[in-house]
Amino acid sequence: IIELAQQKATNITWHEAIVTAEDREKLLNQKGSVIWFTGLSGSGKSTLANAVEQVLHQQRHHTYVLDGDNVRHGLNKNLGFSPEDREENIRRIGEVAKLFADAGTIVMTAFISPYCADRDQARALIAEDRFVEVFVDCPLDVCEERDTKGLYKKARAGEIKEFTGISAPYEPPLNPEVTVNTAALSIEECAQAVVKTLVKAGLVPAGN
Repeated sequence: IIELAQQKATNITWHEAIVTAEDREKLLNQKGSVIWFTGLSGSGKSTLANAVEQVLHQQRHHTYVLDGDNVRHGLNKNLGFSPEDREENIRRIGEVAKLFADAGTIVMTAFISPYCADRDQARALIAEDRFVEVFVDCPLDVCEERDTKGLYKKARAGEIKEFTGISAPYEPPLNPEVTVNTAALSIEECAQAVVKTLVKAGLVPAGN
């Protein structure tokens, strides 16, 4: 899978569109951007991404959430959880997120995305001022206590191999645009912190 993904396509030419990204952004009154939520399983990434989307939707912004589990039901259903498959998983999502941003959409990605190098690769695809990394910082013991999907219990029992935080590593972001602790703050408070970051970055208007 990885080898195929790394092969270079031949006999292709980039076709320039008549309607530009700037045209689409003007129509939508927002800047196409990628809000990348990363954190351990159970940290609240998907819940927070959807909460942020709800706030932005109420402010009449065009948004979409790419959720890790949902994407693995379709686009990435042929990938497992080996380091190589995790890398390819995030590579594909980075490329899809780039397309959404080019369409003028504020796209939120909720993926564990455990490796710094993979997240940096995704960031490199997007204009620096259009990528916001959100570290959903929640202690492992709290995530494990929540265990909303019963995955930690299975991982501890050896039923799930290469599980992030237990038998596979998680590399926290070094310089995320915003860090929120879902063990200390409510989802609503965390969502507001993310939205304030978007306003400060000029991605959405203030007080919209």
